[in-house]
Amino acid sequence: MASEDVTFEDFAPLVQMLETLSEDTSIPKNVRASIIKAKIRLSDKTKDSNTVLTGTIHALEEIVNDINMPMHGRTTVWNLLSELEILKEQTL
Repeated sequence: MASEDVTFEDFAPLVQMLETLSEDTSIPKNVRASIIKAKIRLSDKTKDSNTVLTGTIHALEEIVNDINMPMHGRTTVWNLLSELEILKEQTL
């Protein structure tokens, strides 16, 4: 698929998942702050979709490796990473 096939509308469900995670009070505050930064990065329409996806994937990989991340949050982030990787493959 060509890069124009991936649009910022494709990111909407992922942004919503990040929003839900950022509101989860069982996740430590510093991790939630990182999740919010990843959500903002994924919502950045001033950059091309490939750059946004790469930056968001990198940010989420750091979050998933945080020792304070509860297992349910880690699982959600792994799911997000899978979806982002699929979208990134479509931009190539």
